[in-house]
Amino acid sequence: MTAVELGQRRSALTIPWTLSRYRTKSIHTLTLVVSDTLAILGAAAIALLGRDKLLAFDPAPHLLGTIVPIAALFVGLWLTILAAVGAYQIEKVGVGSAEFNAVLLGTFLAAGALGVTAYLTAYDLSRGFYVLLFLVGLPLLLIERFTTRRLIRVFRTRGMLCAPVILVGDHQHVDEIAAVLRRATFLGYRVVGVLSPTAEDELTPSGLPVLGSLDDIIPALRATSAQTVIFTDGALPSASAFNRLARQLEDQDAQLVVVPGLTDVSAARMNLRPAGGLPLVYVESPRALLAMRWSKRLFDVVGAAAALLLAAPVMAVIALAIRIEDRGPVVFKQVRVGLKGEPFNFYKFRSMAVDAEQRLPQLQSELSGVLFKIKSDPRVTRVGRLIRRLSLDELPQLLNVLQGQMSLVGPRPALPREVAQYQQDVHRRLDVRPGLTGLWQVSGRSDLSWDDTVRLDLYYVDNWSLLQDLMILTRTVGAVLNSRGAY
Repeated sequence: MTAVELGQRRSALTIPWTLSRYRTKSIHTLTLVVSDTLAILGAAAIALLGRDKLLAFDPAPHLLGTIVPIAALFVGLWLTILAAVGAYQIEKVGVGSAEFNAVLLGTFLAAGALGVTAYLTAYDLSRGFYVLLFLVGLPLLLIERFTTRRLIRVFRTRGMLCAPVILVGDHQHVDEIAAVLRRATFLGYRVVGVLSPTAEDELTPSGLPVLGSLDDIIPALRATSAQTVIFTDGALPSASAFNRLARQLEDQDAQLVVVPGLTDVSAARMNLRPAGGLPLVYVESPRALLAMRWSKRLFDVVGAAAALLLAAPVMAVIALAIRIEDRGPVVFKQVRVGLKGEPFNFYKFRSMAVDAEQRLPQLQSELSGVLFKIKSDPRVTRVGRLIRRLSLDELPQLLNVLQGQMSLVGPRPALPREVAQYQQDVHRRLDVRPGLTGLWQVSGRSDLSWDDTVRLDLYYVDNWSLLQDLMILTRTVGAVLNSRGAY
């Protein structure tokens, strides 16, 4: 494709002005360093104020005079170790648990390094201050990182702080990747064009502009100011072609990304090990069996018991309101399918009219699909509409968790009629206990299509980890308060 033709296609595009990749990365890193520094200083201030409250340690009348001289040392040491373990690598920041894992590891190493340094130099470091510094500092850092991540995601969902991206590959593959990037706006990628073997087409089937073929990559980068080039599966004619292309782009301010022929596999299950010049990706087995171990069950029992104690007053008020509204039963009991296909009695606060089940066939005749959901269900009561919006109708399921029929986090509990329509691979959802919340809950709830619900549930089953459960529970609070998809 000639430069004139490329320029004509470029003129039809509307590409917002963006900073260069280097400047964007520098600003992002600087923001994290400043935020971490403030969090550490905040922890130090709290440790100074709280040290005298610790009765387990002797009074420290000259505490301030011993801490101020080494403040720069422990702050710098902490930040340096965080950088060494990858806490400021932009590739790890903003997505998944790698960022939080790096903060955890860096904090533990910093605690050890500071303790060893104080011991070897015989410095009079207050033990109470030392303990408080890291006990307070770790949660402050995690909260600060989580808050920063949420703010960046808010900006990205509004079209800001997004990096322009060029996709390389055939129309089918690039449209699939583009659909994922549009859905995952928090990644911060904005597709500005496509390089395709069929460069004569002006648009892909999904409407993405075709900027040319692989030979046009350098003029396309310059024309679009793209910061990232993503190569889809089969985009390159040979294994050595990528190296040749990377050499050509060495002086371009663009990140090269290769999408392997893998989907819905978490980073924790993949290990890259070069062998003979080949970047081999080793993939661990799925983790459904790990999700059945005692650690998850203990987590469920302790968490459900604590939640029941805290929620008891709220549950009492809800029960009274339901009873007063129509004198019907407070709890709705329904058969759901649990672990290994075993049916169980599923509890919810009743949010619909007493005759809701009798009216269901008429409503089903108006809709199709495995998952039955109506945005404005006429059977929902006034109290039901409120408790559904805040997901308070789910609280009785804590009893299901204590009885071992459900988990705090897991796939959505399915109805027998839904399971009867499952395709073979969807039965994988039944290999773990269903959850009170899950990836489906924090990703849109009832707004999700059936295919997206299945994809998220299968991802959870195959890639389970206790840290992922904690992250889902944290995100559930935001999803409930936001009320998106709750009806």
